[in-house]
Amino acid sequence: MEKINQQCAGLDVGSDKVFMSPDGVEVFRYETFTADFRDLVNQLQELCISTVAMEATGVYWVILYEMIQAVGIDVYLVDGQQTKQVPGRKTDVKDAQWIQQLHSYGLLNRCHVTTGQIQTLKVYQRLREDHISQASMHVNHMQKALIQMNIRLPEVLSQVHGKSGLAIIKAILAGERDKQTLLQLCETSIIKRKGLQVLKALEGFYKEEQLFALKQAYDGYEFYQNQVAQCDQQLDSILTEISKNKAEVEVPTKRKVIRHHKPQVQDLAKKLLKISEGKDPTILPGITDYSQLKLLGELGADLSKWPSEKQFTNWLGLAPGQNNSGKRRKNKSKRGTFTAGQIFRQSATSLLESKSIALGAFGRRLKSKKSSPIAIKATARKLAEMYWRLMVKGSNYVEKGVQHYENQLINQRIKYVHKLAKQLNMTVSYNTNNALKQS
Repeated sequence: MEKINQQCAGLDVGSDKVFMSPDGVEVFRYETFTADFRDLVNQLQELCISTVAMEATGVYWVILYEMIQAVGIDVYLVDGQQTKQVPGRKTDVKDAQWIQQLHSYGLLNRCHVTTGQIQTLKVYQRLREDHISQASMHVNHMQKALIQMNIRLPEVLSQVHGKSGLAIIKAILAGERDKQTLLQLCETSIIKRKGLQVLKALEGFYKEEQLFALKQAYDGYEFYQNQVAQCDQQLDSILTEISKNKAEVEVPTKRKVIRHHKPQVQDLAKKLLKISEGKDPTILPGITDYSQLKLLGELGADLSKWPSEKQFTNWLGLAPGQNNSGKRRKNKSKRGTFTAGQIFRQSATSLLESKSIALGAFGRRLKSKKSSPIAIKATARKLAEMYWRLMVKGSNYVEKGVQHYENQLINQRIKYVHKLAKQLNMTVSYNTNNALKQS
């Protein structure tokens, strides 16, 4: 094999040590303090290294990656699956040498790394998702404390942390015990539809220790809601900064409703449209402005770095894999989680419940044949392909409905019947009800 990268180096990054292996030079060892990182970068420059490959290990690589990139050296961040087949006994020194050797022959593919303002957006967005996840844990604690006092709000309210539920909990913590007074804190529609049920649910057996547990959970939930609000402020600021020099766009008056965890960002739709240069992914089924905000942080606005939609879906972890050996076909799932792929999976899950969208009908049909995970993955892949085409080629999506999809299936079956009849030297005719008849 011919060496492609002549002046290259391999880095093995750990929690307390970094090993750097240049081509034809002994391996250097550095600690993970900032001063040592500076020495490492200076050493790379002295050796005239033009490109470096480093394994993505936790978050240890982040600062070193940025420091090396800042001096003009091309950095390849590679998946550990590409570098794990080191022959012989495994050591940090041999890992660095093995990474350098693979990189010199051009056998490593770089990972997608967001940079600049998109990276900042990604950090704020992921922090926001973490806070939402932590808040949901405290919601479970509130429900548990209520049930242990036999206050059955979870049975009569769709969300304990909704407006009515939180108002009742806040009043209980303030010392209110009268059922009628607590009922009046609910929304008018709840009082009309199931007022008697709520009254029965509010007749509890109050215990001091469970009231304390309820207060702890409520305070924790409010804390994380405040954290989410602060993240929204930062998201608003960075989106304004990214979109300020972009061309003005016209925002459609009707937008999809964001039902859960809506970001409190002013003119969110307009800012997202300006960043994407007028391309509106919300015309795709299952994609809202919130979905687009999360995808923007994970992928950026330029998807042309993936040459085709197949490469894009493969990177997302949504493409079916091939693991065949001889006559055996093995099923092997990909390790790790792909955040952007999970966003498409969440959208696909909601589409399977829809009754008027063709992509939902496709998912339900596949679910009846295979299984729910396979159907969700396949639907997410189709949705990701549409997203790539729209963001790269500007292709417009037109929802033609379930009936159009079912007509396509019927036409495919008719073609198959004609093909089969031709093979069997038979003819196909139609009766008056437009049904097929064999002859």
